[in-house]
Amino acid sequence: MKIIFIKDLKKQGKKGEIKEVKDGYAENYLIKNNYAIKATEENMKKIELENKKETKKHIEEQEQAKKLKNELEKLTLEFKVNTGNGDKVFGSVTTKQIKESLNKKGYKIEKNQIDLDYALSTLGFHYININLYQDIIAKIKIHIIK
Repeated sequence: MKIIFIKDLKKQGKKGEIKEVKDGYAENYLIKNNYAIKATEENMKKIELENKKETKKHIEEQEQAKKLKNELEKLTLEFKVNTGNGDKVFGSVTTKQIKESLNKKGYKIEKNQIDLDYALSTLGFHYININLYQDIIAKIKIHIIK
């Protein structure tokens, strides 16, 4: 029986993929548990329409991420920190502080999007990456002052 996956199923198939499987497996597992539907003409057209919508949505999200990247890369975030002898910084600037600073400026960025390779615990300029969308990464300048 030919089926169309409507959900990803590990080691079996990805959403939108068309496969030939045994009738019993298709009826009793894949279709019953809403992993797949029969590959009829009507269902094929539905899936094709859905794929076009997803592609359009993907392109729009990509464009928004590119615009956001351009805006963010012009930005310099300043953080004032306490220092001790020899300008040694107490603590470090965290992803939470960066997120809050960006949110105050009107950007909706989550903590898990911020990529810190090292602790921001020295005075001066630092660059961090923010993962906006798949392969779109913005490089933001962080300025730590006392």
